[in-house]
Amino acid sequence: MDRVSAHFPEAVVERYVDRAGGAWAVIHPDSLPKVAAFLKNDEELQFKLFGSVDAVDRLHLAENDPRFEVVYFLYSLKRHEHVRLKVRVSEHQAVLPSLVPLYRGANWWERLVWDFYGIRFDGHPDLRRILLYEEFQGHPLRKDYALRDRQPLIPERPIKDIFRGPGTSGHS
Repeated sequence: MDRVSAHFPEAVVERYVDRAGGAWAVIHPDSLPKVAAFLKNDEELQFKLFGSVDAVDRLHLAENDPRFEVVYFLYSLKRHEHVRLKVRVSEHQAVLPSLVPLYRGANWWERLVWDFYGIRFDGHPDLRRILLYEEFQGHPLRKDYALRDRQPLIPERPIKDIFRGPGTSGHS
């Protein structure tokens, strides 16, 4: 993170080490694409493996503004190191730049964060729900999601016969 701080001093909002010894950097949302590109393409760093992205809803914490933290995990095969990035976004501006153009592996994870937390990724090629159906109302991992609310009933969708596998003719 020293190299990132040296190249992009305005991008790094905060740095700390967690209780397990992992180094973290909190990145300004607008700087996320250039910091990620630097981490991936720098000859010395080479954080080319996209591990995952997830979110944390900080609604019930004492310090909860901004409400969400989006956490990214990257790995360098060259250095055998992880880098952990956080980007904080408010409930009313829950939009981040997509990292899919840089890391194709971010595609599924960004869709998951959208589906469960409602955080949008600007520039994502196919931002739609991934595990819940499109008519689902709300985002179930938000701390204010009403667990007892009923979801709208939707008609059963036609699907191909998924029970016939390879080698079956489909005839009785």
